[in-house]
Amino acid sequence: MTHTTLSFLKGHGTENDFVIIPDPDNAIELPASAVAALCDRRAGIGADGVLHVVRSAAHPDAAHLADRAEWFMDYRNSDGSVAEMCGNGVRVFARYLHHAGHVEPGDLAVATRGGVKQVHLDKAGDVTVSMGRAELPEGEVTVSVGEHTWPARNVNMGNPHAVAFVESLDQAGNLYSPPPFSPASAYPTGVNVEFVVDRGPRHVAMRVHERGSGETRSCGTGACAVAVAAIRRDGVDPAVTGEPVTYTVDLPGGTLAITEHPDGRIDMTGPAVIVASGEFEAAWLGETAFA
Repeated sequence: MTHTTLSFLKGHGTENDFVIIPDPDNAIELPASAVAALCDRRAGIGADGVLHVVRSAAHPDAAHLADRAEWFMDYRNSDGSVAEMCGNGVRVFARYLHHAGHVEPGDLAVATRGGVKQVHLDKAGDVTVSMGRAELPEGEVTVSVGEHTWPARNVNMGNPHAVAFVESLDQAGNLYSPPPFSPASAYPTGVNVEFVVDRGPRHVAMRVHERGSGETRSCGTGACAVAVAAIRRDGVDPAVTGEPVTYTVDLPGGTLAITEHPDGRIDMTGPAVIVASGEFEAAWLGETAFA
């Protein structure tokens, strides 16, 4: 790295937090070790992931999308691994683009490794992301915590979810370990497990064990899966009624609104906040990342 200092911002969406690295020309090298150093909550800036902001035309992974989306969200998990998509991350990414003067409020497209995502940026502050369609694999599934076992709805949002409706969120336990599920064949690579209670008409609250992470403050695909399961349970499937339906989903880190349309498209709406900006020493990152 030839820079003396590098600029960064910090943002979050329902307390899913990110370090934002503006780099329109893709000039900053970000190996996995550098990303992990940035995300370290004690020795770095601290975050759940890094949003590397690059023009699509400047990045080999997104150049083929440049005619559809000017900006590419080069997303990295906190351990430095590359990820295709992050629903909360896309909202914060769009909020940054507006914050930096790159886009105006309204509709925009964001390139990701999971394809081009359509985003709507409200003047009032919320951001809506089109999350695609849910798949509902057939077959009975159960999840367990201690002596309790519940039936669960199998919902796939591009990643697997098991949604269980419970009497109290306390029944989910500490969620440090993956809740056991059955049959094992339903989720051969593991599963995100959501525990859900009703708060009111079309209003639910959830806790989630994210596969590989334990309990997290927010999970965008999990909130979508929960809404889909609740919609089916309540008999208001938009494909049947012909009318879109919106559920409010409370998570430990905030609230998301999930809308399913008659054609199966699912929109996720929620906050995205830029909380700080600053600079860090490139030399520090180089020493930390390449030591």
